[in-house]
Amino acid sequence: MAKRRSDVPDDPDRRQSTIKDVAERAGVSLSTVSRVVAGNYPVAQATRTRVQRAIEELNYVANTHARALGGGATRTVGFIVNDVRGPAFAEAVHGVEQEAARLGHICLVATTDGDPARELAAIRLMREQRAAAVFLIGGATDSAAYRARMADIARSLDAAGSRLVLCGRPPLGDGIPATAVEYDNEGGAYALTGFLVGRGHRRILYVGGDLTFTTTAGRVAGFRRAMADFGLPVDEGLFELGAQFTRAAGYERVSARLRGGRDFTAVFAETDVVAAGAMAAVFDAGLGVPEDVSVVGYDDIPLATDLRPALTTVRVPYEELGRAAVRAALERPAGRPEPHQMLGTHVIIRQSAGRPASA
Repeated sequence: MAKRRSDVPDDPDRRQSTIKDVAERAGVSLSTVSRVVAGNYPVAQATRTRVQRAIEELNYVANTHARALGGGATRTVGFIVNDVRGPAFAEAVHGVEQEAARLGHICLVATTDGDPARELAAIRLMREQRAAAVFLIGGATDSAAYRARMADIARSLDAAGSRLVLCGRPPLGDGIPATAVEYDNEGGAYALTGFLVGRGHRRILYVGGDLTFTTTAGRVAGFRRAMADFGLPVDEGLFELGAQFTRAAGYERVSARLRGGRDFTAVFAETDVVAAGAMAAVFDAGLGVPEDVSVVGYDDIPLATDLRPALTTVRVPYEELGRAAVRAALERPAGRPEPHQMLGTHVIIRQSAGRPASA
């Protein structure tokens, strides 16, 4: 005779299983089930196996909100970025997601469009969700107010059992409970400038962002240091700063310079996207790359190889940046000083840069 529905004790359609159901099925206490679910306390392997089997049989789903109220961190990490469509830091985001998944975490995502208030709101939300770590991906506008705000945020997250991770930003300084994983921004710009100088260029137009932005500050510093080390003067009139990191900005800045007369032989574009706009401006002015004007970029995103001629640029290991940041935050030994890692960069030589026509 067929059993009535009420006679089927483990029918998953009847009701959602509870932690009490799991404990009864496995023959253990509620606290033992909690320990197995949280994974933060040693449990005998045989007991763990019984609990895990009961969880699978009952299709039990842990209440992560309740776990958070109980003081335990959830298996989530959060990352915050200006714009997920940005091709460079999309690679870093991918690295964070992949490495977090390998370590058993899922990701919460927030975008800020460069608004500090939105960034702060996103961090607070992730802290309330008790994310194991919060990753800020990409450069920032550096100031005393920014550093004070980040220090407060780092301490707040630390008190909640979480971790602030600066991914692609400089560290905040000694004594601040934050992890920083960055790349050699200045060193890459230094090497790329040295490459152009070695090709014979002396008048190099630099097209980039605002000097208060950490990415711009590092790249301009590398450019200036290279020029100084080669004993070359820096013409302040050859800096086009304050532009957005867009193709349109690169096109407009270089077009305007060319309309006023070409007084440079090369363009150092702060990103590959800006370089794409710069190259288009040179072509639309009836000039050639690199025959008349050499153009170089920074980042080595896939666009760099699609341009014609292919773009000479600086390779930044963005995906590894994200992966290294996750490892530093989630696998750090207890009691060790907060890690600061610097990943290397290097020049990728392609066809967009040659010797100046005058040479």
